[in-house]
Amino acid sequence: MTKLVIQIPAYNEAETLPLALADLPRQIDGVDEIQVVVIDDGSTDNTAQVALANGADYVIRHRQNRGLSRAFMDGIQFSLALGADIIVNTDADNQYPGGDIPELIQPILKKTHDLVIGDRQLAKNMHFSPFKRLLERLGTAFVRRVSSTNVPDAASGFRAFSRYAALPLQVYNPYSYTLDTLIQAGKSQLNIASVPIHTNPATRASRLHKGIAHFIWRQGGAIVRSYLLYQPLRSFMISGVLVGLPGLALIIRFLVYYLMGNGGRFIQSVTLGGTMVIASVLLVIIGFLADATRANRQLLEETLIRKRDTLRFEPDLSQQFLGLDLLRKKD
Repeated sequence: MTKLVIQIPAYNEAETLPLALADLPRQIDGVDEIQVVVIDDGSTDNTAQVALANGADYVIRHRQNRGLSRAFMDGIQFSLALGADIIVNTDADNQYPGGDIPELIQPILKKTHDLVIGDRQLAKNMHFSPFKRLLERLGTAFVRRVSSTNVPDAASGFRAFSRYAALPLQVYNPYSYTLDTLIQAGKSQLNIASVPIHTNPATRASRLHKGIAHFIWRQGGAIVRSYLLYQPLRSFMISGVLVGLPGLALIIRFLVYYLMGNGGRFIQSVTLGGTMVIASVLLVIIGFLADATRANRQLLEETLIRKRDTLRFEPDLSQQFLGLDLLRKKD
């Protein structure tokens, strides 16, 4: 038996959610059961009721808005508890055609890949402005370098996870899950595939950012934070070298002039250079401490994986699951 769970994070999406739900496939070759879960992230409209009325099997609801990343992770945990073998994440604004889901999950059904990302074909996507296409391509190129992956569309939220790939997922960035999970997958050496997809015209402006500058700032911060999280020793060692080498050069400069009898003129080099060398040593020490923390986090992740793998949803405990409100489609 192969079970597919399609999860849809939603925040005040009562108008567009019926379109997204109507486009979802209900039968796919190689899949025995399909269920749809909507994560209502504290909506102030009737998103939850609209979801159930238009075919969602479950709605888990935050009592207040907690952000996309939290909604995504609650959906992942609930989908795993439902016994999902494959989890597809898509958007409630109907950006991604549901008809592309069968193609998206094929690499997982064939057991060749564990994470599949929908490629919006940035270079020729007519629903994006030329500037956005350029920005997305530059950002993706940078993320490929940081994550050690080769995906053509790093920011795409249309993704399929095998159960193996979903079990260790953890998002630390409160802004968005896309880059965080990709960097994690790359550092975990998962088999990642990309599948070309189409996109529908935008139905509204993005709620994640307030313009291009805000988008760059938030996504840039997410990339740096994720890289520091998974490569702390390398990050602090490089920083230490970049700070320490100029400081050492200043000290050598002073010593050279001191031996020549003119050291008094460059006494400031000792002060500045010594400070930079001390800062460099501290950065290296912090790197080793952060690396030890990373090793400890890996042990905790293994415990988390085992706990998630054994957790199963029980209807009688639905109101207590994850501390969230949970609504079910009436049979």
